[in-house]
Amino acid sequence: MRKLLQVFALVVVSAGVVVGVSVGRLGDGGSMAASTSTQLVPVAYAQAVQEEIAASGQAAIKAAIGQVAPGVVKVEVVKKSASLWDEFLQDPFLRRFFDLGPLGEREVTSVGSGFIVEHNGVRYVLTNAHVVEGAVSIRVTAKTGKELPAKIVGTDGLLDLAVVAIGDSLDVPAVRLGDSDLLEIGDWVIAIGNPLGLSHTVTLGIVSALGRDVPRPDGTGYYRRMIQTDAAINPGNSGGPLVDAFGQVVGMNTIIARSTGSGVAVEGINFAVPINEIVRALFQIAAHGKVTRAWLGVYIQDLLPGMEERFGVRVGQGVLVSDVVAGGPAAEAGVKAGDVITAVGGVAVGGTNALQLEIMYRAVGEPVAITLVRDGKEIALTVVLGERPEEVAASPSVTPPEEEGKEKFGLTVGAITSELATRYSLATTLGVLVTRVASGSRAYWAGIEVGDAIVAVNRQAVETVADWNVLVAGIGDRDEVLLTVVSGGRTRFVFLR
Repeated sequence: MRKLLQVFALVVVSAGVVVGVSVGRLGDGGSMAASTSTQLVPVAYAQAVQEEIAASGQAAIKAAIGQVAPGVVKVEVVKKSASLWDEFLQDPFLRRFFDLGPLGEREVTSVGSGFIVEHNGVRYVLTNAHVVEGAVSIRVTAKTGKELPAKIVGTDGLLDLAVVAIGDSLDVPAVRLGDSDLLEIGDWVIAIGNPLGLSHTVTLGIVSALGRDVPRPDGTGYYRRMIQTDAAINPGNSGGPLVDAFGQVVGMNTIIARSTGSGVAVEGINFAVPINEIVRALFQIAAHGKVTRAWLGVYIQDLLPGMEERFGVRVGQGVLVSDVVAGGPAAEAGVKAGDVITAVGGVAVGGTNALQLEIMYRAVGEPVAITLVRDGKEIALTVVLGERPEEVAASPSVTPPEEEGKEKFGLTVGAITSELATRYSLATTLGVLVTRVASGSRAYWAGIEVGDAIVAVNRQAVETVADWNVLVAGIGDRDEVLLTVVSGGRTRFVFLR
């Protein structure tokens, strides 16, 4: 502080000199010294301001770490595991041939991170579900070295969240929870955890993006609405807190991007689950040991620019229903593919994330008013919500059909046989199957893949290769076109611009 006051004193003195010299110049023509002083004043002032900003920022980060760090814990999990050799010897033929006795499992210990929260007067540790999966025993260690025995209360696979009960934790502080909805790109964030088993490691970065949908490592769907950050995390950070500059937890560090599908190394891309969704799940897990989410029974997608007019809505109005699950709540209420849902319970929804959040944390069996637009006309329906099923992965591969259609938009298509319909989870043989996608074409950049089926062009049904040939013949190579595409049993609308 003394140094800072000296700098400001220098600025004030310099400013006084400049004023005096400037006045004198009116009479005697000025001097080189006056010009030099004039140039030095803003430099010294700018330097002082920069030093003050740096000191303030550093103090804020240290204060934030100091507030949260005492509530961050190491989570050690003992699991049963068989070695690769043991798994190999599980083969029944080998066991009979070598007359092997029972094979024993070995215990392995893995390390993750967590943080203590207080809910309804009870202390819990929150961590990732994958950290405690298959646990035989769990030990939680606070920053002070205090060890807390723990047991799982419940988990939620969708958020990769585990709620762990701990005993004798009153002298271990709970963290403060922030509001992840208030995060903005560029905000400072801090990751605290135990990477590679190194206790209480702190890294600093910024929010790089919000609302990311990230494929799960096991291929079973996606992590939704994730916070992307460049605050460095590594194995062992899983379950640890993502903290804002005010010392509030805004997320749970969960997944690290290490390489692309082609093996290109990746750095500085990490993802955290927003704390607001974790809190919603915590209420249910603490009360019931699990999370039950409501479900409409529709597949949805955001409207791309240019698609609104084709579905009779304004820009930013609503979410497009690409497909409806047969026998699901929405189907029973009369919702159809091609409808645009604009409001739920009177609350406007402008994107898929907004719609999902309005539905999924309501009660199963609750009737909810849905407003939608169908062919430009507004319709009101009531849907009785069902229970959300687990996400599953779909991985089609294709054998080219015998009959090929006219190549268009970078697509080569063919007829769908009964065998192909079964293989690719298609409800019927109506439509055409994509057998090739030209690299760099509009279809390629729109995400159409080999094995997808096209069932409509500009909302006109395509039942055969002949239908495809007739419909695409009148469309220019650069004209906008709306394709209805089925992939892995799911329908979506693809807009080629």
